[in-house]
Amino acid sequence: MTRSLLGSATTLLVLGACLLKNAPTVRADDPIAPGFPYGSQKVRGVNLGGWLVLEPWITPSLFDNTGNSAIVDEWTFCEFQSTSTARAALQNHWNTFYTESDFTDIAAAGLNHVRLPIGYWAFDVQNGEPFIQGQLPYLQKAVTWAGNHGLKLIVDLHGAPGSQNGFDNSGQRKDYPEWQSNQSNIDRTNAIIKQIASMFASNPSVVSVIAPLNEPAGYYSEVLDATRQYWRDSYGNIRFPFGSDQQSDTLVLIHDAFQSLSSWNNFMPPPDFQGVAMDTHIYQVFSDGEVAQSEDAHVNEACSHGGDLSSFQLWTIVGEWSPARTDCAKYLNGRGVGARYDGSYSGSSRVGSCQGLSGSASTFSDDYKTFLRRFWEAQTSTYESGAGWIQWTWKTEEGTGEEWSYAKGLQYGWIPRNPTTRRFPNVCG
Repeated sequence: MTRSLLGSATTLLVLGACLLKNAPTVRADDPIAPGFPYGSQKVRGVNLGGWLVLEPWITPSLFDNTGNSAIVDEWTFCEFQSTSTARAALQNHWNTFYTESDFTDIAAAGLNHVRLPIGYWAFDVQNGEPFIQGQLPYLQKAVTWAGNHGLKLIVDLHGAPGSQNGFDNSGQRKDYPEWQSNQSNIDRTNAIIKQIASMFASNPSVVSVIAPLNEPAGYYSEVLDATRQYWRDSYGNIRFPFGSDQQSDTLVLIHDAFQSLSSWNNFMPPPDFQGVAMDTHIYQVFSDGEVAQSEDAHVNEACSHGGDLSSFQLWTIVGEWSPARTDCAKYLNGRGVGARYDGSYSGSSRVGSCQGLSGSASTFSDDYKTFLRRFWEAQTSTYESGAGWIQWTWKTEEGTGEEWSYAKGLQYGWIPRNPTTRRFPNVCG
């Protein structure tokens, strides 16, 4: 079966209520015209991390400047300091961390996509939730800037009510996700996706993709069950935003929920479902075994993903990945948590010193930058076996976690000015 957005010319489908809530009758031969030739041209992009959803490791000074160690995510950032103080800090951050000049630089780097994380609280705050709103004008600015510079923008709902994974990047760090435990959480999330779809349904030439939820914790069976139904609901909400059987041209980017791609075989397949792509995230820094690997082992691991990416039935985009090989970036595992690599993470075994492996790229040795280049090329070459890649992230706060920064990679040479240039063309053999 080809990865075509167009179904056969004769197939007539009715998507039943058991699969889609409020779904219209759909013709599989109704063509959709996404704003980018997915499948024939590779996605090459970056995430705009840490802007409209705070992450302590991307902007540690925002958290350190509070003087309160209990502030570990955006929820507590708004809860444990005065609203006026938090609002002023957020407003300054939104105004300055990303501007149109970043979009100019991203386009100049030969990239074609940006993925923009945004939290549910930008759209809906209820029930005593402390979140501060004001992100939506910046979402609109990002769409304008992307359009100005020929970039496609993926609107990525990064946090859902109750948290879909318990990570600080969902807006609320907690021991166990609660998004799936209350139907009102899911209902609110569906309503937000409908709102996003309506906002951009007429602009697929810029907002070509909506990702209805980032990284739901599918290693919990109840989260996985809720996610599978939510993906089906999101399909109806995103592809049919006009209140009729008219289809949008917006691609639906679902996440693998930390399950193998093979476990999603025949889930929302073409031609029965049109305009669905799979997002998978590939990191090598979030376990003791991974951070202890040699440089060659990291490269070989990256190269090993080509078969899965090329053979999966949906277009598959590696929507998050990094050339980092350690978890040394300050607060990467959470504010106050520590790193596995240097043994400061509870229960971990020390591999070595983080000195010269994170922080400012000015401290990186030539040998380390050569590894970063090899690892970057191994990943981008392999991920283009699928539909392409979107690196996490375009930039971090100056002097912190710069091995993760695409902009710093360009500056210091471990990322080429043209993303198709190869210094190690046979890195994967």
